[in-house]
Amino acid sequence: MITDIELAKTIIAKRIAKELQDGQLVNLGIGLPTMVANYVPENIMVTFQSENGMVMMGPVPEKGKENMDITNAGGQPVTIQQGGAFFDSSFSFALIRGGHVDITVLGTLEVDQEGNIANWVIPGKKVPGMGGAMDLVTGAKKVIVASLHTEKGRSKILKKCTLPLTAKHEVNLIVTELAVMEVTPEGLVLKEINKDTTVNEVISLTDADLIIHKDLKIMEI
Repeated sequence: MITDIELAKTIIAKRIAKELQDGQLVNLGIGLPTMVANYVPENIMVTFQSENGMVMMGPVPEKGKENMDITNAGGQPVTIQQGGAFFDSSFSFALIRGGHVDITVLGTLEVDQEGNIANWVIPGKKVPGMGGAMDLVTGAKKVIVASLHTEKGRSKILKKCTLPLTAKHEVNLIVTELAVMEVTPEGLVLKEINKDTTVNEVISLTDADLIIHKDLKIMEI
């Protein structure tokens, strides 16, 4: 088990960056998913979109170089690359709802073995709203969940989500600091594990039922 949270997040972001392909339009959710932009392979050119109205979003700025007029949908400072553009929400969601987003990467409160995701509210707690997550997970061609494997000792990868759902059966891939899991019609397939863990540890920290891939690999970071 990896106890350094920042290291765990870096592992997740680096692994997800390897899923990106040249020419794709990619949406990064707030928080951990924004780190993916820092690790795009040099030979890959992707266009990052933020649903508050931006394409060609760049990496997280260095400390002290933030421009608070350039932020992602969560209000966090980001950069914009040369050739980027800003536009209103209606155009931004036309891209999303029109099926033009190739990949969306989102964080989550819970995700389950059926590809259900719950990432917008905990009953009884104040939230600003559902944001664009419901549109993104139904509009994007591929949905990747970026999540720590556990939180406060509790698995975030469940047999069945217990919180109000963002969407049903829309998640394609789950990446944690310990494993890469693919949602399939047969169930949740464990395809890769971190070099510093074991299959037994991953199983013990996962509430969901896992199908071990016959060609299980070590995660490439």
